[in-house]
Parts: sequence; structure tokens; C-alpha cells
Amino acid sequence: MTSTTAGSAAWTDALLSSFVQAGYIRAEPAILQPAEPFLDLSGEDIRKSLYLTTDPGGEELCLRPDLTIPVACDYLRSGRAGQPAGFSYLGPVFRYRGGRSNEFLQAGIESFGRQDRAAADAEMLALALQATSAVGLTDVEIRTGDVALFNALIDALGLYPVWRRRLIKDFNRKVSLAEDIERLTLATAPGRNEYEGVLAALAGSDRKAALALVTDLMSIAGTTNVGGRTVAEIADRFLEQSTLKGGALPRDALKTIKQFLAISGDPDDAVAQLRALAEEAKLDLATAIDQLESRVGFMAARGIDTKTVRFATSFGRGLDYYTGFEFELHSKGNGVEPLVAGGRYDGLMTQLGSATPIPAVGFSVWVEALSGLKRSAS
Repeated sequence: MTSTTAGSAAWTDALLSSFVQAGYIRAEPAILQPAEPFLDLSGEDIRKSLYLTTDPGGEELCLRPDLTIPVACDYLRSGRAGQPAGFSYLGPVFRYRGGRSNEFLQAGIESFGRQDRAAADAEMLALALQATSAVGLTDVEIRTGDVALFNALIDALGLYPVWRRRLIKDFNRKVSLAEDIERLTLATAPGRNEYEGVLAALAGSDRKAALALVTDLMSIAGTTNVGGRTVAEIADRFLEQSTLKGGALPRDALKTIKQFLAISGDPDDAVAQLRALAEEAKLDLATAIDQLESRVGFMAARGIDTKTVRFATSFGRGLDYYTGFEFELHSKGNGVEPLVAGGRYDGLMTQLGSATPIPAVGFSVWVEALSGLKRSAS
């Protein structure tokens, strides 16, 4: 047991008690977890930092690197699955962190089943701010975003399926998204290759029909299994890469994406900018923008000064399962490591086995970082 784990400060116990008093009962999931959910559903940063092992039956297991998925799995196995329920937690998690302790404490909250999404989002931010105020930190930088807005934009633009999948997948991977935008910019420039029309036609056609055509052509050419891949798998990869190479994205759509990703400011200003962009580009983004505006209203109702909140359409946390509101709290001057971070992940519950979608939102408190600030302030 590390000194961090052994020395759980009194303020963390008090914080957890306040979460329980707010209606979030204590959850204590097992430390050893099935590895598959983390490998399939977490971001690259978590996947590459797992501590893995295998049980005698061959199942791959890991030391929990995070508590969101374990708490969600326990909820789904309980008799309350599908019903509104809230949980709080405090315990060790394990990740390779290159020079820092690989075991550290994490506290947090997970809320499941609430249909009043905007109000639940605002409550998470308010409770997260309560965590920072517990160590005497009242002046924090609040960074927020909403991946649902980006998804709504991509859907409204009517992009070819391969580009829709690629851009949505890469949104939380900033380097990959920047590479996508750069590739699209180059692809729309003059001087493209002589078979761009064919590639564009394939990209714009029904995916199943295009895949069948490419598969048939490869079979006629005598292609067989290569490197363990079937002809169909090779054709699928060829179709995706050809479409990416061909660009197949109108210049006005690329311009709109760039304008969208440049929007930032306080949430009210962002709402105004988003509505102006939607009107200019003639895109139906009303539902996603209305949800953002409603959330801002609930934040204000909880006493959060929304003028101090920074919203950016390009903000993302690098976790694949987020589907909506995302946020981080930072100490002033700390541009990298968050003190508290979380967001909405409505799609995760069905990915974990729920037969029906279940709304979910939560956050994690980085006890190590906050404890350091409390010690320096003492």
C-alpha cells in the first residue's frame, strides 16, 4: 500500500460524506476487473497504461485503472438497473504513469438513469466545485465542452459514412482530428488524382453495395487471404482508405467544421455563435444547442457564475465513451493536469450490456492533486 493510499486525508472522508448526504450512496467495486471493457471502451491513454493478468480460465483481468466502468457494471448487475441511482466512491486505482506512483486515490460520483440531463449535468459540475472548495480552493478554471454538438454537426452535414465515422471517432484524439482536418484540406485542393471521381462515387454510394463491388473486383483479380485477412476484410479496408485518400468532402462542409471548432468563450457567447453558424450554414443544430443552453440555465440556478466558465466546441477529454457534456476543473496556471474531471456517457451502459439506453453522467476527483494543493495552502 502506498503512502497516498494509506494517508487518505480527513478532507476526503468529509468530502465523501457530503456526497452521501447529497444522495450518492457509497460504492466499493472490486479492485480486480475484467479487462475487456477498458480495452474496448476507454481512451488510448488508459488502454496503454493497464496492469493486465489472466486467470486460470483464460479470462484477461486488470487492476482497475478508473472507477467509472466498475461502478457502472455493479449498477447494471443490481436490482436498480434502469432506475435513477447515484453512487459515490473513494479508493485506489492503478495505471502506469512513468515515474509517478502507479497506485493513487480516486474519488467521485456516478449518476445513472436521470432523464433530466441538463439538470444532472449542472449538478455534477456543482458537486465537482464542492470538491475543490473542500480544500479551500475557490478560484478555479472551469473548462467545458459538448461532444454531442460535434456529433450533431457531423450528422447535419450529411458526410459520407466513412468520414462521419472517422471524425466522430477522432474527436477526443486531438492529434488525430487535426490530421483529419489537414488531410481534408489537402484533398479539397486543386490537382487531385485522376481517379478521384471513382473514389468519390464509391464514398457516396451505399456502403454495402460499394463493399460488394470492391470484393467482387478483388475476387475476379484472384485475390485470396492475405496476412490472415479475408477478401471481404481487405476490401473493407481498401474502401475506407480510398475514401479517405479521395477526400470526398465538399469545401463548404470543411469550412463549416473549421468554423465550428473555433468557437469558444463563456457558454452564453458560445450559444449565440453556434446559432449564428447554424443559420449561416443552414444546418439543424437546434436540439443540441437547446440542450447546451438549458444546461447553462441550470448551472446558473446552482449558483455557478457562468461568465467564469470557459466553453470550447473543440474541448474533449480523450475518453471514447463520452457522448455529451464534458468538463475539467484546473487550478489557475495549471494548463495540463485537471483536479476534477467528468462528463456524460449515455452510450456506455448499452456497451456494457444494458438492453436499453440508460442516461449516465459523473466525475472523478484527483485526490493526489487536490491533496498537494491543500498541503501547500496549510
